[in-house]
Amino acid sequence: MEYWQACLIVCPAAAVGGAINAIAGGGTLVTFPALMLVLESISGAGSGAILANGTNTVALCPGSFSSSWGYRREVRELWRWTQLLTLPSVLGAALGSWLVITGEEQMFRAMVPWLICLATALFVLQPRLSGMLQSPPGAQPADHRWLVTGLQLVIGIYGGYFGAGIGILMLSSLSLLNAGSIHQINGLKTILAGLINGVSMVIFIADGSVHWPLAIPMIVSAMAGGWAGATWARRLDKRLVRKIVIGIGITLTVWYFSQMPAGRESDPPPAEITSPVIFKENPQ
Repeated sequence: MEYWQACLIVCPAAAVGGAINAIAGGGTLVTFPALMLVLESISGAGSGAILANGTNTVALCPGSFSSSWGYRREVRELWRWTQLLTLPSVLGAALGSWLVITGEEQMFRAMVPWLICLATALFVLQPRLSGMLQSPPGAQPADHRWLVTGLQLVIGIYGGYFGAGIGILMLSSLSLLNAGSIHQINGLKTILAGLINGVSMVIFIADGSVHWPLAIPMIVSAMAGGWAGATWARRLDKRLVRKIVIGIGITLTVWYFSQMPAGRESDPPPAEITSPVIFKENPQ
């Protein structure tokens, strides 16, 4: 596969993913499989999952930062909650990313169908999760700050490891705080997601788990898609977007599970990628 062909696959995926993140979340369900397809054709089957994960994080992170800046006013009134949840977010993201870069490629690749299935399930269950965790009308809100802190650590670990669906998890857990309006909670969620993605990005870059020739055009495409998504957000039905994301997730889950062989004991180990910043054409 040549470079321009790879860009024709990953750049539109990044633009769509950025737009989906701006409207409803779940852009990783579009960008990560596109990167898997391209990087495995470059590096050899079975050797692109971790590189795709790191590249995907870097590609979508700037959009997360810009969204965080856009919510700065809403978060001012929840500053004490931001301070409380910053440490578990950072520690969790660092641990999750460390688990990725120190684990075996084949193990992470075997986890991909389950991770996509989990992220899809989170989108399906989002309305029910939010309703279950809200306090009944007129009830005295309970103090769940330490429960939310513990949940944020777990969410940070998952976010550093894979990340799709962390926004849904945080909206569900942060609703236990009863700390402000839905817009303020959404702003707090966006800030914490930016922290998790930022920590993961630094770790993946330091480890060399980023394919820069693909990451750079994807960053531009994702930011353009995010801007377009934010512009269209008021016109589009979020329920329709969620249904599309869920449909994509279900399709990808079925496809990835169908591609898993019953056993791979006789397969040769994948070639180690020592320099992911160079785009190489797959030998014929």
